[in-house]
Amino acid sequence: MGSIDRNDNLPQLLNRLRMRQVALMLAIDEQGTLRGAANQLGLSQPAATKMLHELESALQLPLFERVGRGLQLNAAGECVTSYFKNFRGGMEALNRELVELRQGSAGRLVIGSIMAASPGRLTDALLELRAQWPMLAMEVAVDTSDRLLSQLRDGVLEIMVGRLTDEDGDGYLFRAIDDEALSVVVANDHPLARARSVGFKQLLPYGWVLQPRGSPMRTLVEQEFQEQRAPLPRDLIETGSILTTMNLVRHSDMVAVIPFAVARDNEAHGFLRILPCRLGRTLEAYGSLVRRDRPLSKPAQQFLSLLHR
Repeated sequence: MGSIDRNDNLPQLLNRLRMRQVALMLAIDEQGTLRGAANQLGLSQPAATKMLHELESALQLPLFERVGRGLQLNAAGECVTSYFKNFRGGMEALNRELVELRQGSAGRLVIGSIMAASPGRLTDALLELRAQWPMLAMEVAVDTSDRLLSQLRDGVLEIMVGRLTDEDGDGYLFRAIDDEALSVVVANDHPLARARSVGFKQLLPYGWVLQPRGSPMRTLVEQEFQEQRAPLPRDLIETGSILTTMNLVRHSDMVAVIPFAVARDNEAHGFLRILPCRLGRTLEAYGSLVRRDRPLSKPAQQFLSLLHR
């Protein structure tokens, strides 16, 4: 196969690529076999095989290793599939925005955020954006950073407020907002609620409510247990919902670690108690994250301006 000219080959490549080929690669990735991908797309297997050969010819690289009767993505195939996933995410975001425009709105902005950002700066930015764009449809998903990043990568979110947990940090633009202080919280009638000082070892006999594995806060708490040479408690409930976490704590003797901004507001309303317990580690600063390879809508640009003001 001939070499690719980085400067002159792009127009030719764009002319030769077809949306059906993109769909075929994504279907192969999902189904694991060419036969399954062909069935998913309503193609015969010979037609799918021909389409795959045409794609490899357009890219001037083989995309699969033939293993027995199956196909296995090679390095080029992994690269192409990754870009095609990003392309699909961008097209899904475009389709949602066009639907909103057809319905007479000013488009749609979908934001993902960790809970720590919600009580202050995020809320203020959303309300100011609403005043400036009264016809804009807005959706805010609250979850852990690792789950939000997956949605940002797939095009479900246009903006994420959280932490970069993906190894491929070069694909995102991160702007720091603030550090996230954490608090250990319990119910108002918990045996430790009135203590003047609480060491981490005093928390070990109790059940815990923790975020799912993979989230930055869960990793931090696991490191605290490791430093104490203590296993994670068997009495453990995992949830990414801050509301569920607080309800479980309020009605039991369980312990949880939540953002200080959230804990402070709930303690002020008498819902729970912040323990005088210092954690040995802190989380890195959170901030806004956007994809480098996708243009931002005007509402998204304005939201970021308000968020970082």
